[in-house]
Amino acid sequence: MANIWYVDGEYVDSEAAQLPADDLAVLRGYGIFDFTRTYGGHPFRLDDHLQRLQRSAELVLLDLPLPLAEIRAVVLETLARNGYPGAGDARLRLLVTGGDSPDDVTPAGNARLVVLVRPFAAQPVERYREGIKIVTNRRERPMPEAKTIEYVSAILAQRRARQAGAVEAIYVNRAGHALEGTTTNLFAVFDGRLVTPADEILYGVTRQAVLELAQRRMPVERRPLPLEELLRADEAFITSSSKEVCPVRQVDETLIGPPGPHTRALMQDFREMAAAWACGG
Repeated sequence: MANIWYVDGEYVDSEAAQLPADDLAVLRGYGIFDFTRTYGGHPFRLDDHLQRLQRSAELVLLDLPLPLAEIRAVVLETLARNGYPGAGDARLRLLVTGGDSPDDVTPAGNARLVVLVRPFAAQPVERYREGIKIVTNRRERPMPEAKTIEYVSAILAQRRARQAGAVEAIYVNRAGHALEGTTTNLFAVFDGRLVTPADEILYGVTRQAVLELAQRRMPVERRPLPLEELLRADEAFITSSSKEVCPVRQVDETLIGPPGPHTRALMQDFREMAAAWACGG
């Protein structure tokens, strides 16, 4: 069954959605996006995601096609046309393309907005009960603070992760610091202190929500996280819109262990936050 998507000013069946073949998103991979999900049909921290979309646009010198308030209205209308709230929960992707170009490289200033809505599929329960394996990836993502559509390194890293029986791959920079996953942020616990990388990462909206929750429970440090230190962590977990708070059992061949007490507490805190969000956004 087709979903209803917003594409450059029109609401269309997803099966009929299309972009010009010469859009810079197609020709050069020039564009930005953001992603969230709904709880009870309400997009989680939508305004935070829109602010991040604007920040990404500023970093890559791409003008948004509409003001944020109008993009927000489009998002809510697209959800409504797909039956949300009331149709379970959805995953929601906002895409801003580079638009047309007179020479196939220079933006002409007509970026296109696309809003995609699909049903949300929950992660397997055993990932939260047992924890997951992650692998490290000795690559550095260009412009990590911007959420761009250039995902070649992430796709290759995810393929390697799947081949290793892992769920996620973590970028490690030249200094040997663990940074973030291909679609997630990284946390580790040491002696009751929560540590998360502070630089060379995308500032996740779920990451920020977890930091707010964690500050009520334990000291929080935003600082470099050397890989060798991560491998000695008492607990570790990753966060994202789709994975929420997901415990890490193993990093490469190093066993961290089953979900620990601090991770379990934050998982529960986040579930309660999500439940409250479902009641009204």
